Amino acid sequence: MKENIPVSGSRRKFIKGSLATLAAFSIVPRHVLGKGYLAPSDQLTKAIVGVGGMGRGHIPYAGTKVVAICDVDKRHLKLALDQLEPGVKTFSDYRELIQLPEVDIVHVATPPHWHGIIAADAARAGKDVWCEKPMTRTIGEGKRLVEAVQQHGRIFRLNTWFRFESNFYGMNTTVKPIKKLVESGLLGWPLKVTVSRHTGFDWKFYWVGKTNLQPEPIPAELDYDMWLGPAQYKPYSEHRVHGTFRGYWDYDGGGLGDMGQHYLDPIQYFLGKDDTSPISVEIDAPQQHTDAVGTWRRIEYTYADGCKIILDGEGKDESVPYIEGPKGKLYPNFRSDIPDLEKKLAAFPDSEPQVTDFVEAVKKRQKFALNEENGHRSCTIVNMGLTALRLGRSLKFDPVKQLFVDDEGANRLIDQPMRGPWTM
Repeated sequence: MKENIPVSGSRRKFIKGSLATLAAFSIVPRHVLGKGYLAPSDQLTKAIVGVGGMGRGHIPYAGTKVVAICDVDKRHLKLALDQLEPGVKTFSDYRELIQLPEVDIVHVATPPHWHGIIAADAARAGKDVWCEKPMTRTIGEGKRLVEAVQQHGRIFRLNTWFRFESNFYGMNTTVKPIKKLVESGLLGWPLKVTVSRHTGFDWKFYWVGKTNLQPEPIPAELDYDMWLGPAQYKPYSEHRVHGTFRGYWDYDGGGLGDMGQHYLDPIQYFLGKDDTSPISVEIDAPQQHTDAVGTWRRIEYTYADGCKIILDGEGKDESVPYIEGPKGKLYPNFRSDIPDLEKKLAAFPDSEPQVTDFVEAVKKRQKFALNEENGHRSCTIVNMGLTALRLGRSLKFDPVKQLFVDDEGANRLIDQPMRGPWTM
């Protein structure tokens, strides 16, 4: 008969400690335990840089566990901690966070003027990256971010998802049947795509800056110098930061900066332009202020093959089709002037499948559907328009060199100076 041996106090401590160790082991990141190893919990670890409204909204994501957060505003950190389990590490400087060995993924949810720097630094630190849109504030930052991700073998996701899931605004369908329609040739070629409120896309012109800002005291909980980071120093005003930063050129680009990549990335995808850019951008807009973003009336992009993307800010044509080709038109709610469109489409093959699960992409080291390369190209469309707006003139662009043609002023906005010590 087995002897009943009492458990000593020291042994109880040992057992308790062993169980705690086992629990901690279950969320150890995969790269710490060896290449290709799946942690016992099959769960990736994540850190979020920027836990304002957007960052906090992405705390719960299946297959990931938040182990660290970073923000320059102590209020944001407190609000985020209220949503998280005990033990999450907090930082005010992302450079410390990205060095944590227990972090697999860094989610960049800051204002756009920080996206390129933080995402590139995270990639160089060996982290996979989930980045909010727009991918970068300038074309040059995008080019360098692509290089950093690829040189360090990281998996990158840009957080706009309409090319592979969700209802695509006024089209009242996912992008999948639109892609199939374009590939079928039923509309003909070249195509013109019009993005306006009448085709279901709101340009959010309330994201404009103020030209009469007065200096205000910096809140004690905000590290304003770190919030500015690479942007040139300007006196603090509440309207310049947090929820209204989109109205200032130093940090974003108004409604086009906010919504442009959501609207334009799927167009780039269904037109088959993931590896190129338009060759020109024409604008019709009021003169822009040097600090505060204003509105615009029309922006027109043209590709080398004649395809066009029209951004209609005024919404002049109420009956405009979303896509127009020489053989047919497609309207909001997937209406068309092509008879029996759905029946005809059924005879064509579906588009190639995409890798749309970021967790699986990280685990299997597969390129995500919206990655650093095609994300940079769709962000370039946005930044071409913003460059033309700031300068007040139409521009020619070389998609291979990724430079404006015969316009030194425009090319200076591709690689804008950063306030020291920040560089990419």
